[in-house]
Amino acid sequence: MPTNAQTSLPPLWLQKTTIALLLVATLKIMANATISPALPGLEDFFSDNAQAAYLTRFLVAAPSLTVVLIAPIAGVVADRFGRAPILVAGVVLFALSGSAGAYLPDLTSVLVSRLILGVAVALTMTAQIALVGDLFEGNRRSAFMGLQTAAINFSGFLYIGFAGFLAGYSPRWPFLIYALPFLLLPLLLPLLHRERLDAANRELPVEGQNATTEGNWFLRASALSILTMATVMLFFLMPSQLPFFLTENGLDGASGTAYGLGALTLTGGCVAVVFKRICGVMGLCATFSIGFALMGTGFATLSLDASWPTVLGGAVQIGAGYALVQPALFLVALNVAPQSKRGRVSGMVTTAMFLGQVISPLLLTPLLQGFGFGLVFLLSSIALFAFAFTALCILVFQAIALRISLRPQPDRQ
Repeated sequence: MPTNAQTSLPPLWLQKTTIALLLVATLKIMANATISPALPGLEDFFSDNAQAAYLTRFLVAAPSLTVVLIAPIAGVVADRFGRAPILVAGVVLFALSGSAGAYLPDLTSVLVSRLILGVAVALTMTAQIALVGDLFEGNRRSAFMGLQTAAINFSGFLYIGFAGFLAGYSPRWPFLIYALPFLLLPLLLPLLHRERLDAANRELPVEGQNATTEGNWFLRASALSILTMATVMLFFLMPSQLPFFLTENGLDGASGTAYGLGALTLTGGCVAVVFKRICGVMGLCATFSIGFALMGTGFATLSLDASWPTVLGGAVQIGAGYALVQPALFLVALNVAPQSKRGRVSGMVTTAMFLGQVISPLLLTPLLQGFGFGLVFLLSSIALFAFAFTALCILVFQAIALRISLRPQPDRQ
């Protein structure tokens, strides 16, 4: 979309398409965390199942496992049949499978519905990211990514708070929250027609115009996926290990986790709102460097001491840093993906994000048990500072390359 066309458009947050895609992005946080307040009640409700204690805890993580398996396939399907049909199908499947826990007869069938919910998350996230690349360019794309990160952070409060309220009446009622995406369908259905028009009007690329991008998109997307997985794996130390860190050091794990994660998400939401401005002024590489450095400083703060100032201070820094890194990762994913491969790249990045969540406790818990929280937090900090330094080196290299390219060439007469 040309720049002059962008300036004539209404504010991004007033567009129905933007609102719909932002609400779809929040389904990611809804999928896993919404039923957390109901887990103790579900364990009691299904106490006739000998494995209830284990299976109820697995209900939260189950969708992530399916996302890891399905997202790459969803990306290929989205490129083949269109992003909008896959998005609409994913939202319908999300509402049906997510709300099924409210009426299914036994815990095993509820678990199966959670695995199917992961298929829906894979479809919606992959198609949604690709659609953002199709519909927005330049500053509007950066602005959307910032708003998306803010929406995800703030919606977590609403979903979990509402689920906690419903769980007070019945552990089954929080599953009804998953039916809310049905309300998005009137906003999403026009995207089907819009995508068909865009496909019909899209000009064919000039031969060789994007040869470089077409040729190495997979290598770039693979490198980005590895970075995404590592970033999410380290970030996930907060929601997965913070309660144990607090309890081990004599602090209230339950309320402390609420305060720590609350500070993290609120800070992240506020910083994400101004992501466009920060990225526009500093540039993408500098934004990466600042974000990773903030995350590294946060984990270094946690490694110093287990007290309320360090816990809250570390959480605020990690939340602010991740609010810069996460939308930047999505922007790079869309930049390295040719239009015809955006679904595939979106699927790769989605897989990397959820794989990072899955392997974080599997890989880091033994290290925490063997070496303690302080050392693991310090090593995480060093790794994040290394990411920040690498981004800074790329920025310097780009500046030098630009300066050389602008240097006047000697007259060879």
